[in-house]
Amino acid sequence: MTAMPPRFDITAAQIERVVNKFYAAVRRDPVLAPVFAAHVPRDGWPAHEAKIASFWRNAILYERIYDGNPMQKHMAARNVHAEHFPHWLGLLDMTLAAELPPDTARAFSALAHRIARGLRINIAVLNHAFHYRAVAFSGKKPVPLIAPLTNTKAMIIGAVLP
Repeated sequence: MTAMPPRFDITAAQIERVVNKFYAAVRRDPVLAPVFAAHVPRDGWPAHEAKIASFWRNAILYERIYDGNPMQKHMAARNVHAEHFPHWLGLLDMTLAAELPPDTARAFSALAHRIARGLRINIAVLNHAFHYRAVAFSGKKPVPLIAPLTNTKAMIIGAVLP
Protein backbone atom coordinates (compact mmCIF):
# COMPACT_ATOMS: atom_id res chain seq x y z
CA MET A 1 0.00 0.00 0.00
CA THR A 2 1.34 3.42 -0.98
CA ALA A 3 1.49 6.12 1.68
CA MET A 4 -0.75 9.12 1.14
CA PRO A 5 1.07 12.29 0.12
CA PRO A 6 0.99 15.13 2.65
CA ARG A 7 -1.80 17.71 2.41
CA PHE A 8 0.86 20.32 1.63
CA ASP A 9 4.63 20.70 1.56
CA ILE A 10 5.89 20.64 5.15
CA THR A 11 8.27 18.47 7.16
CA ALA A 12 7.81 16.89 10.58
CA ALA A 13 10.63 19.13 11.85
CA GLN A 14 8.80 22.25 10.65
CA ILE A 15 5.59 21.11 12.36
CA GLU A 16 7.47 20.53 15.61
CA ARG A 17 9.14 23.94 15.38
CA VAL A 18 5.77 25.66 14.81
CA VAL A 19 4.20 23.80 17.75
CA ASN A 20 7.12 24.66 20.08
CA LYS A 21 7.15 28.35 19.09
CA PHE A 22 3.36 28.58 19.29
CA TYR A 23 3.15 27.14 22.81
CA ALA A 24 6.03 29.36 23.96
CA ALA A 25 3.85 32.29 22.83
CA VAL A 26 0.76 30.74 24.51
CA ARG A 27 2.60 30.59 27.84
CA ARG A 28 3.25 34.36 27.60
CA ASP A 29 -0.24 35.26 26.37
CA PRO A 30 -2.50 36.93 28.98
CA VAL A 31 -5.68 35.37 27.53
CA LEU A 32 -4.53 31.83 26.74
CA ALA A 33 -1.86 31.20 29.39
CA PRO A 34 -4.40 30.80 32.24
CA VAL A 35 -6.56 28.46 30.13
CA PHE A 36 -3.64 26.16 29.38
CA ALA A 37 -2.13 26.46 32.87
CA ALA A 38 -5.28 24.84 34.25
CA HIS A 39 -4.58 21.70 32.19
CA VAL A 40 -0.84 21.55 31.47
CA PRO A 41 1.50 21.55 34.49
CA ARG A 42 4.76 23.49 34.21
CA ASP A 43 6.75 20.31 33.68
CA GLY A 44 4.13 18.92 31.29
CA TRP A 45 4.79 21.21 28.32
CA PRO A 46 7.26 18.93 26.48
CA ALA A 47 4.76 16.04 26.56
CA HIS A 48 1.87 18.33 25.54
CA GLU A 49 3.86 19.80 22.65
CA ALA A 50 4.90 16.32 21.49
CA LYS A 51 1.25 15.18 21.56
CA ILE A 52 0.07 18.23 19.61
CA ALA A 53 2.91 17.88 17.09
CA SER A 54 1.81 14.27 16.55
CA PHE A 55 -1.76 15.52 16.00
CA TRP A 56 -0.59 17.92 13.28
CA ARG A 57 1.74 15.31 11.75
CA ASN A 58 -1.26 12.97 11.58
CA ALA A 59 -3.55 15.66 10.11
CA ILE A 60 -1.04 16.94 7.56
CA LEU A 61 1.46 14.14 6.87
CA TYR A 62 -0.95 11.24 7.55
CA GLU A 63 1.60 9.59 9.86
CA ARG A 64 -1.06 7.93 12.08
CA ILE A 65 0.97 8.54 15.23
CA TYR A 66 -1.59 10.59 17.14
CA ASP A 67 -3.63 8.87 19.84
CA GLY A 68 -6.27 11.20 21.22
CA ASN A 69 -9.60 12.92 20.78
CA PRO A 70 -9.27 16.72 20.52
CA MET A 71 -13.04 17.28 20.55
CA GLN A 72 -13.46 15.32 23.76
CA LYS A 73 -10.49 17.08 25.42
CA HIS A 74 -11.70 20.56 24.54
CA MET A 75 -15.28 19.84 25.56
CA ALA A 76 -14.15 18.38 28.89
CA ALA A 77 -12.04 21.47 29.66
CA ARG A 78 -14.65 23.66 31.32
CA ASN A 79 -12.53 26.82 30.99
CA VAL A 80 -12.24 26.63 27.20
CA HIS A 81 -14.84 28.87 25.57
CA ALA A 82 -15.79 29.60 21.97
CA GLU A 83 -14.44 33.15 22.25
CA HIS A 84 -10.93 31.80 22.90
CA PHE A 85 -10.66 30.34 19.39
CA PRO A 86 -10.24 33.56 17.37
CA HIS A 87 -7.45 34.61 19.75
CA TRP A 88 -5.84 31.15 19.56
CA LEU A 89 -6.03 31.22 15.76
CA GLY A 90 -4.55 34.72 15.60
CA LEU A 91 -1.58 33.63 17.69
CA LEU A 92 -1.16 30.50 15.57
CA ASP A 93 -1.35 32.51 12.34
CA MET A 94 1.39 34.86 13.58
CA THR A 95 3.57 31.85 14.44
CA LEU A 96 2.93 30.21 11.08
CA ALA A 97 3.81 33.41 9.20
CA ALA A 98 7.05 33.76 11.17
CA GLU A 99 8.16 30.14 10.85
CA LEU A 100 7.02 28.85 7.46
CA PRO A 101 7.13 29.81 3.79
CA PRO A 102 3.99 31.80 2.84
CA ASP A 103 2.21 29.03 0.88
CA THR A 104 2.83 26.50 3.64
CA ALA A 105 1.70 28.95 6.32
CA ARG A 106 -1.54 29.64 4.40
CA ALA A 107 -2.28 25.94 3.93
CA PHE A 108 -1.56 25.12 7.61
CA SER A 109 -3.69 28.09 8.69
CA ALA A 110 -6.63 27.02 6.51
CA LEU A 111 -6.57 23.54 8.03
CA ALA A 112 -6.29 24.93 11.57
CA HIS A 113 -9.20 27.31 10.98
CA ARG A 114 -11.36 24.46 9.64
CA ILE A 115 -10.59 22.25 12.65
CA ALA A 116 -11.08 25.13 15.10
CA ARG A 117 -14.48 25.94 13.56
CA GLY A 118 -15.78 22.50 14.53
CA LEU A 119 -14.32 22.70 18.02
CA ARG A 120 -15.67 26.21 18.57
CA ILE A 121 -19.19 25.29 17.46
CA ASN A 122 -19.34 22.21 19.67
CA ILE A 123 -18.01 24.10 22.68
CA ALA A 124 -20.54 26.89 22.12
CA VAL A 125 -23.37 24.36 21.90
CA LEU A 126 -22.14 22.58 25.04
CA ASN A 127 -21.86 25.84 26.99
CA HIS A 128 -25.39 26.85 25.93
CA ALA A 129 -26.70 23.42 26.91
CA PHE A 130 -25.23 23.78 30.41
CA HIS A 131 -26.65 27.30 30.62
CA TYR A 132 -30.05 25.99 29.50
CA ARG A 133 -30.06 23.35 32.25
CA ALA A 134 -29.14 25.94 34.87
CA VAL A 135 -31.93 28.23 33.65
CA ALA A 136 -34.44 25.38 33.59
CA PHE A 137 -33.81 24.84 37.29
CA SER A 138 -34.07 28.57 37.97
CA GLY A 139 -37.63 28.86 36.64
CA LYS A 140 -36.76 31.37 33.87
CA LYS A 141 -38.20 30.73 30.44
CA PRO A 142 -35.53 29.83 27.83
CA VAL A 143 -35.69 31.29 24.34
CA PRO A 144 -34.54 29.43 21.23
CA LEU A 145 -31.04 30.07 19.98
CA ILE A 146 -30.00 29.01 16.50
CA ALA A 147 -26.44 27.71 16.42
CA PRO A 148 -25.06 27.09 12.90
CA LEU A 149 -23.42 23.70 12.54
CA THR A 150 -22.40 23.93 8.88
CA ASN A 151 -23.15 26.22 5.99
CA THR A 152 -26.37 24.33 5.28
CA LYS A 153 -27.54 23.02 8.65
CA ALA A 154 -28.59 24.58 11.91
CA MET A 155 -29.56 23.23 15.29
CA ILE A 156 -32.03 24.85 17.66
CA ILE A 157 -31.06 24.66 21.29
CA GLY A 158 -32.43 26.29 24.41
CA ALA A 159 -30.69 29.38 25.68
CA VAL A 160 -31.51 32.45 27.70
CA LEU A 161 -30.89 35.95 26.53
CA PRO A 162 -29.40 38.29 29.11
